[in-house]
Amino acid sequence: MIDFQNIKKISVLAVAFVLNIGGVMEAREIDPPFGVHEHVFEPLSVMCDLCGCSTSSGSFGFGTLSNANFVGIRYIYQNFESKDGIFSNSPITKETFNTYQLWAQLPINNAFYVSVNVPYQDLNREYSEGNNEDLNGLGDSSVMGWYKLQFYKKESDSLTFNTERIASGHSLQFGVGAKLPTGKFEEALADNVNPGFQVGTGSVDGVFAVGYNYGTNKFGVNTLMTYYLKGENKNDYQFGNQFSYSANFFTTFPKETYNIMPFIGGVSGDVYDKITQYGETLADTDGKILSGTIGSEFAIEKFIFGANYTAPLSQDLFGGNVKSKNRFSIYVNFAL
Repeated sequence: MIDFQNIKKISVLAVAFVLNIGGVMEAREIDPPFGVHEHVFEPLSVMCDLCGCSTSSGSFGFGTLSNANFVGIRYIYQNFESKDGIFSNSPITKETFNTYQLWAQLPINNAFYVSVNVPYQDLNREYSEGNNEDLNGLGDSSVMGWYKLQFYKKESDSLTFNTERIASGHSLQFGVGAKLPTGKFEEALADNVNPGFQVGTGSVDGVFAVGYNYGTNKFGVNTLMTYYLKGENKNDYQFGNQFSYSANFFTTFPKETYNIMPFIGGVSGDVYDKITQYGETLADTDGKILSGTIGSEFAIEKFIFGANYTAPLSQDLFGGNVKSKNRFSIYVNFAL
C-alpha cells in the first residue's frame, strides 16, 4: 500500500521549499545565465536502478534541468533493507550504495547529443549480527545517443516579421544506448536476498528512451520512459528487463547573474522482470516501485549545482523481502 506518511513529508517539503524561495526572489522574464534561453527544461529522470536491475550502472537520470551541454561529477546515495526469511524475527541486512560518477552531455549538432556516465561504486552491507561487508570498484559505464525533435509555433501564431522560427516550448527526445560491462560481477553474491549488491552486472544491456518536455521561462514539465533490455553475462546470469517512467514539474526564478530551478514535485517508477540463470526463472526476483521526488538546481555563470531527494511511496520488491529507503543525489557541472 502507499505510505501516506511519505506523501505528506514530500508535500510539506515541496511547499516549504517553494515558499522560501518565492519570499526572497522575484521571477523576471529575462535570459538565464550561460546562454540558457527561453526553454530551460531538458530530460531529467530520477530512476530507481536498484536491486540488481541497474544499480551497477550508476544511472540516476541522463541529464539536468538546464538547457546546456556539460561535464561534471555526481554523487548518488541509496539504501535498502533486506529480510532474510519469512518470519517477523528473520535477520535484517542494511545495505548502502554510494556511487561517484563522472558524467557528461556532449553536443553533436543542434538536434543530436550524447550522454555518458562512468561510475565508481562503494557498497556496504551490515548484517544484524554486527558483521560488515564492503565492495567497491569501477561500475558499469553507459553511453546514450539522443535526438531532439523541437516543435515551433505556426507563423500565424507568432506576431513577428522575423524569418526565424520561434520554439513553442514543446519537444520530444528519443534515446538509444548501451550499458557496458566495465564493472565486475561476482556470482557468489547473486545468491543473497538482494542480488543487486554488485559493482557490475557483467552484461551488455540495451537502453531505449522517449521523452516529452514542455517549458517556458517560468515553469515546465517533462516525462521520460525508458526500457532496459538486459543481456546475459558469462555466468549465464541475466537480470530482469526493466521499464522506468517519470514525470517532473518545475518552476524557475531567473536573475541577471544566476538562475534557480526547483522541481516542486515529481513521480518516478520502475517495473522489473524476473532474473533468469541457466535458462531458469528465479522466484521472487521481480518487483515494482513508485517514488516521489523533490529537488532544485542552481546555475551561476558556467557552473550548475543540483540536488534531489527521492522517497518510495509504494513498493513490492523481491517478494517483499527488499525495501528501498530514501535516496538522494548531488552534482556539480561545468556548462560547455
